[in-house]
Amino acid sequence: MERGVYFDAWYPLQHNYHPSLPPRRLRMIDHLEDYRATMLVWAALGGGNVSLPYLEEEAFGEIPPRFRVYGYVNDSEFIAECGRRGIDVFGVVFEHAWEYPVELNDGEDTVLALNETRGAGSRGWLGIREFWGDRYPELWKPREHYFPEPLRDADGDEVEDILEECAQRNIHGEPCHALWIECPDREHWNYMMDRNNPVWREYLKAIVRIQIDAGVQGVHFDEAEVPITSLQYGGCFCDTCMRGFRTYLRELPVDERPAELDGLDLADFHYGAWLLARGYDFQHERDRSPLFWDYMRFQRRNIATYFGELADYARDYAASVGREIRISGNFFHLFDHYFALEPKVDVIVTEMRNTTYRQPSWYRYAAGFARGKPIVVVENPYGGVVPEMVDQLKRGRGYDRFRLSLYEAAALGANMSVPYGAWMGSVIEDAFYPPHDLAVEVQTFLADHEELFAPGPTLAEVGVVFSIESNYRALAAREVMADNRTNELPEGDVPFGIVCDVLSAATQPYDVVFFPEGELRPDDLAPEDLLRYRVLVLPDCTFLTDRQAELLEAFVENRGTLLVLGELGSNLPADRRSALLERGNVVTAGPGGFSLGLVPEGPQLRMGGGVIDAAATLQDLGDAAALHLIRYDYDEDADATPQLASLDLEVRLPFEPRSVRAVSPGAPLTVTALEGAGRVRLEPAPLYSIVVFER
Repeated sequence: MERGVYFDAWYPLQHNYHPSLPPRRLRMIDHLEDYRATMLVWAALGGGNVSLPYLEEEAFGEIPPRFRVYGYVNDSEFIAECGRRGIDVFGVVFEHAWEYPVELNDGEDTVLALNETRGAGSRGWLGIREFWGDRYPELWKPREHYFPEPLRDADGDEVEDILEECAQRNIHGEPCHALWIECPDREHWNYMMDRNNPVWREYLKAIVRIQIDAGVQGVHFDEAEVPITSLQYGGCFCDTCMRGFRTYLRELPVDERPAELDGLDLADFHYGAWLLARGYDFQHERDRSPLFWDYMRFQRRNIATYFGELADYARDYAASVGREIRISGNFFHLFDHYFALEPKVDVIVTEMRNTTYRQPSWYRYAAGFARGKPIVVVENPYGGVVPEMVDQLKRGRGYDRFRLSLYEAAALGANMSVPYGAWMGSVIEDAFYPPHDLAVEVQTFLADHEELFAPGPTLAEVGVVFSIESNYRALAAREVMADNRTNELPEGDVPFGIVCDVLSAATQPYDVVFFPEGELRPDDLAPEDLLRYRVLVLPDCTFLTDRQAELLEAFVENRGTLLVLGELGSNLPADRRSALLERGNVVTAGPGGFSLGLVPEGPQLRMGGGVIDAAATLQDLGDAAALHLIRYDYDEDADATPQLASLDLEVRLPFEPRSVRAVSPGAPLTVTALEGAGRVRLEPAPLYSIVVFER
């Protein structure tokens, strides 16, 4: 079980300045040991997007004796000491480039102020453009030190300005800025860069080399979906994307060519100019723009291709210097387009879109996405409860809220990282440091009971199918293009979400089963992946690959029940589709018509004592089943989750239990077996409890 720490270590009461993280101290590692940490994310060596020499300074720079008194170390020393204590540090590869205001002495060989200026010396700019152009030879090594051969653009010309060459651009050709990380009261600039451009990928590979040379145990690629990220700002229409999209359209098979291309000469086709001529600006109702979904397919293919290229490069370079590393990527809210990237990572790291006090459906989706791989979640300060939680904790309140945030993830199949100076966005001048003893309390319980947590599919009787091809248009139109600074979601929901919300509200164990689209992510499910369930719910799965149809046919042959909501496999031949739907153990309903009453044999988990707001999983420990129960019924006046005197539980198990025991983070629990298999009484019932049924 991974126990991640969101280790920005930014300063309290000050802006969180990307991409350079504050210097590290040895005392921090003592805290991480207290947290029983196994890995750190967003943890080290982020400054390559200022310049490569700046990154080397982070990694290997001299530490003045005055700083050594307080245990300051450079990043390579920090990484090595963490490694000696069993903590993996993931270097962070940010995707976007920075320019800082700078103040220099007259000889331009000493930085007097950077980013936060103070009126000292001569004013200028210091960042990736100055590095690329060798503007300050007395400060930084020349570009040729890192790239002995010139990097050339698509026309074969040497790239003289990396910002001009690689910036993502809106439909009017203006560079896109990552507004969610630029501090609006500061003069610095962040340019969103296009990973489709091979020049930028070569730059990122140089960052990777320096990080691996500095000893990182893992490499974390931030903004893994670049350049889809810039859709919120109307991008990307840079030259690289326009050339690539033109080629993509030319290579489409005749039967897949959209009608808009009829009679169109694609030799010099520029999608942005073509849209503007027709009155579309890619700012409003983007998903209704002509060729939008073809453009999205083009970019979804690219992010899988080029993320894979960078991940493979990092592993290969590490092997070339006798190292093995792990790879992770910021998969943000686990949108479906990340699923094609998942095989390339060892750990799934996700910066959830909205951090709230109750999100069981999302965690079950996340666990299904991971399919047994470690998944580490970090909170998001935008559009959720993080600023409120930070304020409450400072005033000695909200402790159960914080406990809930970590225990909920563990109970539902993921790991919520402990924030250590975690990001508070670009406006709030603060960093998220929870009370140390509180974080230690939670982490100690999770570490001391890690044998009760099992990754992968559970013993749930119900599986809910998430079909990539069936859902991506609705989700892209609804979620992908929302502004990162507010994370406001439009009204409405999709049938898959309705099913998960109903099951979660009823405190039912369930798994999410992903059906890939079959091309970017080939089918890799086996019959046993479905046969473990009694019931499969298929919410508006309008598209099925041949392999997925075969798996469903085998499931029905083995007496499993299919709950088909809305359309199923509309792309299949009509006779095959009809043969499947007409089976006796196939139940159909409307796309939004799911209810617990449709599940044969009724709920797998029942609770006595009235309505309880909770979520549950039934994790498979091999020689036992662990029922994880997390409660949400928080008392605002008491500032706590009230403890129930007792709670009767009845869970349908795939075996006859020979014994039962229970643990919780608080006072000892008494568990009494009642008459009937899987029936127990829990005394008391706290915020979080785990009931273990031994085989």
